[in-house]
Amino acid sequence: MSVVSLESLTFGLGHLVRAADALGERLVLLTRDPSWYAYELGRLPADVLDVVETDTFDVAGLTELLRRAPGPRGLISSTDTWTEVGADLAERLGLPGLDPAVLRLTRDKAAVRNRLRDAGLTRGRAVGISGRGDVAPLVEQVGLPAVVKDTAGTGSQNVWLVRDEAELRSALDEAAGRTLRGRLFAEPYFSGPVYSAETLSWAGRTRLLGVSSRLMSPEPYFREEITAFPVAFPEARRALLERWLGEVLAAIGYTDRFAHVEFVLTTGGPEVVEINPRIGGALVGEGMCRALGVNVYEAVVEAALGRRPRLMDADLPGGPAVAFVLGYPAAPGVFTGVAGLDRLADMPGSPAWYPVRSVGDPVEHLADSRGYAGIVHAEAETAELATHHAVAAANALTVLTEPFPPRGAAGGEASGG
Repeated sequence: MSVVSLESLTFGLGHLVRAADALGERLVLLTRDPSWYAYELGRLPADVLDVVETDTFDVAGLTELLRRAPGPRGLISSTDTWTEVGADLAERLGLPGLDPAVLRLTRDKAAVRNRLRDAGLTRGRAVGISGRGDVAPLVEQVGLPAVVKDTAGTGSQNVWLVRDEAELRSALDEAAGRTLRGRLFAEPYFSGPVYSAETLSWAGRTRLLGVSSRLMSPEPYFREEITAFPVAFPEARRALLERWLGEVLAAIGYTDRFAHVEFVLTTGGPEVVEINPRIGGALVGEGMCRALGVNVYEAVVEAALGRRPRLMDADLPGGPAVAFVLGYPAAPGVFTGVAGLDRLADMPGSPAWYPVRSVGDPVEHLADSRGYAGIVHAEAETAELATHHAVAAANALTVLTEPFPPRGAAGGEASGG
């Protein structure tokens, strides 16, 4: 018996292995590059899962590989990049899963916005952008301030805040030189604090497991910097959020499994930023396990097997609140290490450093989440106190880079930015 994971998030693989084992299943990880999971694999016994190195974008090849395998019973696809591949693969193999059309919809941010607009669940609408022509009609349709972005973007990449026509023209010029995963579009910019709802749905019912805060960099960038879980909403407001989230997911036909719904709390109520058909990334999954007092990845495995997750109805014992800070260097360059790690042992909140990059890796982009080298994690009795612990620990560290070698020098070419 086996459950297949088509790639995975950077962190959480250990929890997933333990969840599969608790349910009598063996986890098989399909990956293009096992080094992506070096941190997690380095902390697991070698014989607790099967790691298969293969082209994880080749749906036909993956189908043939798994048809030869002994009895795969479920497929887990927990990353944005492989969402559509996973949907096609599960359909070909006859494994439990959501309608592939629903999953494709979640990867089209413009289509989601307009579906929510039709359902009366957002004040804005998305407008496609076909070129760098006259910006006046676009401003008239969307309004200002607005956001220009990629319909299938991830990690805050290819996102521009435009507050006037000059910034809109500049954004369109920049976008013309970028490689997009989807298409370019514009939508209204909703002002207010950003959060992400961590939800689990089954048969059309949605349970709000908690809300993560999302502290961002100053405008005009959308770089994620600090997250804490769970945010302490008053019970009445939490109940309203849960009901609203159920309506949002129902509007796009998302009836089952985890969702990570980013939203802005505006003066006119919550507004969706995007809907991710997966458990939260970075250390969100880790934080949920600790703060809720259960291994939430058991629900991931149960859903993959087509079973109603017990987490839908479980009383949650709870645990410490958590927070984490993404560690960015001050300048682009070649990553050389982190100074100050020895200080963490003497700081409150049991802070720990979770590495994302290895020494020698290039760090080229600091305006979005491609730039962080690791994550500082800490805990406390409340999310507010955990944030204080995590920020204090992060302030004691320095992510180090050295300048890229000159173009054409030994060791290859690199460029900052």
